[in-house]
Amino acid sequence: MIFIQHMPVTMIQLRPIFPDEKSQEILELMVKYREAYMYENMEQLRFELIVRINTIDAAHDLLKSKAKFATFAGSYCNDEYWTLNRKGAFILKKGILPSDAIKDIFENGDKYAFECATAIVIIFYKAVLDSIGKNAFNYLFSNIVLYDWHYDEDLGITTKSGNDFLPGDCLYFKNPEFDPETPQWRGENTIFLGKDMYYGHGIGIRTAQGIIEALNKYRKKDATETAYLKQQVTRLDYRYLSQYYQAYAQPPNLGRGYARIGFSIWLFP
Repeated sequence: MIFIQHMPVTMIQLRPIFPDEKSQEILELMVKYREAYMYENMEQLRFELIVRINTIDAAHDLLKSKAKFATFAGSYCNDEYWTLNRKGAFILKKGILPSDAIKDIFENGDKYAFECATAIVIIFYKAVLDSIGKNAFNYLFSNIVLYDWHYDEDLGITTKSGNDFLPGDCLYFKNPEFDPETPQWRGENTIFLGKDMYYGHGIGIRTAQGIIEALNKYRKKDATETAYLKQQVTRLDYRYLSQYYQAYAQPPNLGRGYARIGFSIWLFP
C-alpha cells in the first residue's frame, strides 16, 4: 500500500503521473503488498522510482562492462582511480572525484574484478549518482571504499525480513550446502530486475530458477538441500536521499485532477 501524507493512493491516481511501463510495474507491486510505503509527498515516491529504475539499468551496465567475478584475494581494480589493499578493498585515491571513479568501473570493466556483495554496492552507488548528479554525489560520498558490504552511511542500506520484493531491490539466494572448497558460492547477492529476472555478479541475468541451478552446481558432495531465495530485502534509504535530488524543480507529467504546490503534489478527488 502507498500512502502520501498518510492518505492511501491507488493505481488509478498514479497511472497518469507515472505513465512509463517500468514505474507502473513497481507501483502495482507496491499497491498490492501489505507493506506500507509512506511518503511526505509525491516527489519522494517519484525519486524512489527513478533510483530503482537506475539500479536496474546499472545492473545491466555492470554486466556489459565485462567486470569479472573474483574472491577478495583475487580482486583487482584500475590503479588510476583506486588503491587496492591487502584485504581486496578498493580505496579511492586522493584527488579523484568519487563520481569519476564509480563511472570508470562501468567504462573500463576489464580492469576490475570483485565479488558479488561489492558488485551490489557498486550498482547502488551508480544508481544514486545517476539520480542525484555528480555534485551532490561527490559531496555525500567523498571517501568511498569498495569492499564487501562496506558502504557510506549516506546510502542508508538496510536489510529486513519479508517478501515484498520490488524491482531495484537486492535479494539473496542462499546455498546452505555449499562446497567448502568454493565458499564464495555460499550464496549470491542479486538485483531484482522485475518479472522474475535477477542479476548476479559472476552468474549474469537469469530467472530465480536459473540462479538456483547455478548455485546448486557448487554444493558439497551428497548435498540434498537446494539453494533458495531467502525471504529478505535489502534496499536504500530513498526518503533520505531524495533531499539531494536536483530535479525537484522538474515536476512529473501531471494528469487531470492533480496540482503542484511548492514541493508537494496534491491529489484532488
